[in-house]
Amino acid sequence: MEPNPMAKLRYLYFPGCKIKPFLPEYDRATRAVLSTLDVGLEETELNCCGYPVRHVDFTAAMLSGARILAMAARKGLPVLTPCKCCYGNLKHAHFWMHRNAELRERVNGLLQEDGLQWSKDVVVRHLLTALTEDLGLVHVQARVKHPLHGYRAAAHYGCHALRPGDVTQFDNPLAPTIFESVVAATGATVVEWPLRLDCCGYPLWEKNNQLSLALMQQKLADARESGAQALITACTYCQLQFGPVRSELLSDTAANNDLPAVLVSQLLGVALGLPGEALGQTGLRI
Repeated sequence: MEPNPMAKLRYLYFPGCKIKPFLPEYDRATRAVLSTLDVGLEETELNCCGYPVRHVDFTAAMLSGARILAMAARKGLPVLTPCKCCYGNLKHAHFWMHRNAELRERVNGLLQEDGLQWSKDVVVRHLLTALTEDLGLVHVQARVKHPLHGYRAAAHYGCHALRPGDVTQFDNPLAPTIFESVVAATGATVVEWPLRLDCCGYPLWEKNNQLSLALMQQKLADARESGAQALITACTYCQLQFGPVRSELLSDTAANNDLPAVLVSQLLGVALGLPGEALGQTGLRI
């Protein structure tokens, strides 16, 4: 179905736990961009998506995700999150609630205590899928005031939205194109780079710091050697790895430490003509 440019999109907005305290610029830029594109966001108090405990207590993780989906169902809205980890776990909850009758009965029984019930009809969107599947990039391009011609950007996918592909249904997990399409809508030149689908290393942080940093540095070197002027992210955890973690642990003289990590909503905001203060600044050197 083609997006309807005349119908104003509205979502239940779910930034997750990390963005507001640790990455407020992602929240600020996402709100600014969506407002400029006439996308409405409704908010309510929501719990954690459940991702941090998925490999500790699967039922608890699915309950957390299903509760958010049930809140969206009660409001009659799709869910939009800019966090790929949150997106991934919400899609896990939707997938397994649909397919596992025992889990569905257990979780719905617990949700009933809050007057809630999971619905198979709730739609979950990441910021990228909302822009491409609901709004349509033609309508994004029509709003571009400052096309980023000549700016070379490397799209870093992250892991949790892409895999497992049958659960997340984000894009082809082996050959995705959605992120590059959004970047290209700004007028920027999309850089092809071999490690674009590899992990940033953040899941290993505080478990194996040496390996975590090695993975990050490999990705930065690969993007820079491929001609990128910036690494573009659309995941809370990836931006934390390429931003605060890198700035704390790599010296100013470390190779590739000068390659900025820019949030996709900041990149879009610049192209849409929004001021830097509305985007939490950007790190773009154009």
